[in-house]
Formats: sequence, C-alpha cells, structure tokens
Amino acid sequence: MTERPSPRHIPVLGREALAWLAPRDGGIYVDATFGAGGYSRAILEAADTRVIAIDRDRTAIAGGFDLVEQAGGRLDLVEGRFSRLDDICAAQGVTAVDGVVMDIGVSSMQVDGAARGFSFRLDGPLDMRMSQAGPTAADVIAKASETELANIIYIFGEERRSRAVARAIVAARGEAPIATTRMLAEIVARVVRARPNEIHPATRTFQALRIFVNEELDELYAALAAAERVLKPGGRLVVVSFHSLEDRIVKNFLVARARAGGGSRHRPELAQVEPRFEILTRRPVTPGEQEMRDNPRARSAKLRAAARTAAAPLAADALPDWPRLADIVRGG
Repeated sequence: MTERPSPRHIPVLGREALAWLAPRDGGIYVDATFGAGGYSRAILEAADTRVIAIDRDRTAIAGGFDLVEQAGGRLDLVEGRFSRLDDICAAQGVTAVDGVVMDIGVSSMQVDGAARGFSFRLDGPLDMRMSQAGPTAADVIAKASETELANIIYIFGEERRSRAVARAIVAARGEAPIATTRMLAEIVARVVRARPNEIHPATRTFQALRIFVNEELDELYAALAAAERVLKPGGRLVVVSFHSLEDRIVKNFLVARARAGGGSRHRPELAQVEPRFEILTRRPVTPGEQEMRDNPRARSAKLRAAARTAAAPLAADALPDWPRLADIVRGG
C-alpha cells in the first residue's frame, strides 16, 4: 500500500506573510523561526531565492533536512537563536538581506508533543524548553519564591489571579515536586475558575512559564534590532505574533523606528532623526473566518510588516526590568 505524503505545513497567515515579504529572484531572505519549514518552502517556491533559516529547536532542524536537500543549495538551515540572526547571516557570508520573516511563539509541533511539556492538554514532563537545554519549567517551579512566581505569571501570562496561583504552587510543592503538566494544570485549576466557553484556567500560567523559560520576549526585542541591522534599504520585515505581549513589542518597535523627528523652530540645533522603517500595515493583518475555522490557533494572530529605509540602524533598546531566568537559577 502506497503511503500518502503528509500535508505541507501552512503557517498561520502564511499567504499574507509571503505577500508582504514579496520574494524576488536573486533575493536573500531570513526565516527567523523555521519550525516546520512553511515559510522557507514558500519563499523558495515563490522565486529564485536564497533562504537562511534559523531555529533553536534541534527537532525542527532535523525535520528540515529533506527541505535542505530539495532546495539544491538555496537553503541554509542553522541551529541558533533568532536574536542573533545578523551574526548567523554573517557566518553564512551574508551581511545584508532582502527580507526577514518571524512567526513568534511556540510551534504546533512543540505543542503536540507531550514529551516537550508545553501543553496542559497532554500529560508529560514539565519541560517547555524550545532548545531542550538549560533549566526546565519544573526547575523554575521548584526554585522560584512565591513572589517571583507571582511576578512571572502576572507579567508574562497577564493572569489576574497570579498571587493565588503562586501561593497554590508553593503549597503543593511543599508536599511533592511538581513534575508534570497535568499536576500543574490541576493546581492552577483549583484557584482559577473558568466560565463555559472560556480558555482553560491554566492557559495563562503555562504561557507565562513558557515565555519565561525560553526568554522569548528578550529574544524578540533583540531579534527586531538584529533585523534592523541586517535588512537592506527597501528590505521587508514581516512579523506574526500570537498574543498581546508580543504584538505590543512589535508595534512599539516599528512605531518608534518609523518616527521622524529632531530639530524644531525652538531648538533648530537638534539633529534630524531619520525613520529606520516605513510601516506597511497601518493596522495589523488578522486571519479570515475560514482560516480561523480551520486552525483555532489562528484566532489571536496578528501580522505587521514594514520596509527598511536607508538610515543607519539605531542601538538596540534597553530591555525592560522584568524577571529573568538567570536570577531564578542563581537563587535571586
């Protein structure tokens, strides 16, 4: 019996992302979050392009070997953090690119694997590491103080009941280590009540831990600055995000970099500040009804796109003063 080929992975807002990226023959593009390879494949098929694809997850890298072979030398697949995408490009002999696309957050492959510990819907070890290296979510749960846990869950999960959740976690770990996703989900569900048709009570706590363990928001800040450094004038930046924290960072970055300012009639001696980006999507692009029906994960997705100007890149913005993994690991 002949096996049917598995269906190709289509990223959320994938068609829209490709349209804004506008790949052209001879162009060099960065797929900063390779995942299942949906963007890379689409860019390679759209024109005679070269793609530098990045992922910190070794499982994603291994899964992309077939596409590398099919691409015939046009795809470089690199294990690494997308916050260093300019350094990764330089290591491939590339100092300027025509486009960068980012799909922020956890991939469906990671969520669907119980052993990775990303989902409260599948019982597995409380891991959540994208790179499968470093401290796990279970380590954070075991080491962080009640105040630290409350701050992590409130800031990165926007959970209003964060103090109650943290208190419940500390009480439960005093009786036995919290080592699995089911154990944590049950603890959270005892103090966070959900009405019918609302998200699972543990959703925000799991989101917070995942973001914290993988330093996702720090990575995003750095990746946007790296994209600014590596994009050619006219090069496109396309970012798809899945929750308000990510989208706010992308929006604020682009608004700040698209703003022109400087001297005025009151202080003409101030140097004129040139915009670094032209915003192409005045409002975020969101999925259509059909895509949301086909893929529930798409419901929260937002796409923003911008084109790089010829102005020199600015220094990276200072990172917010929020909880960091290194502080928990070394005990505060």
